[in-house]
Amino acid sequence: MDKIYFQRMSFYGYHGVFEAEAQLGQRFYVDLELSLDLSRAGNSDQLQDTVNYADIFSLVQRIVEAERYQLVEALTEQIAGRLLSAFPFLEVKVRVTKPNPPINGHYDSVAIEMVRSRERG
Repeated sequence: MDKIYFQRMSFYGYHGVFEAEAQLGQRFYVDLELSLDLSRAGNSDQLQDTVNYADIFSLVQRIVEAERYQLVEALTEQIAGRLLSAFPFLEVKVRVTKPNPPINGHYDSVAIEMVRSRERG
């Protein structure tokens, strides 16, 4: 299966359990691995035979920046489900990284990664 990758897309969102996270917000990073058949686009060299990368970015941006979730798990699930609904992907892998969660300790970040597949019927 062919894949499209988006690496370290950066958005400012207001996700988290605590009220301060809802008010102040913070940076979130999103990585995508999107599986589909790209052979037609590879042979035709035409945009209509693939997915428009700008449309993918815009969808993820709307979810992260215009919506609010308490859990990074819920945010990740929304991104995965809506990518599968909006585009002809067979499988999506979504990783959402929250660099500064309110955890007392030393670490670089926390992240949630989910893999979701299209129902084949």
